[in-house]
Amino acid sequence: MPENKEYMTHQEELGTIQISEEVVASIASAAVLEVEDVTGLMSAKGIRVEMDGDAIMVYVFITVRYGCTIGEVAKKAQNAVYQALESTTGYPVSAVNVHVGGISFN
Repeated sequence: MPENKEYMTHQEELGTIQISEEVVASIASAAVLEVEDVTGLMSAKGIRVEMDGDAIMVYVFITVRYGCTIGEVAKKAQNAVYQALESTTGYPVSAVNVHVGGISFN
């Protein structure tokens, strides 16, 4: 069985629930790519997930469209990822850290 650090584990009355960090990253990826003016994920970094106690901490590495207001796009990306993760996993999100690492001119 994989190491515990690759799964978020929550003990319930009927047993445990485990959610893979890969699943959390996929949810975050889908959410951020729906944000207007986000043109993609940084290929080498993409999404990184860490557990912060019983909460999720996510690092999102994105590229944005040239001419947009980067701060506004980053805030929209944070909100989209935060809401998607809390509503789908049921786990609290302690932080969504957005790193804008590139600009797309397309």
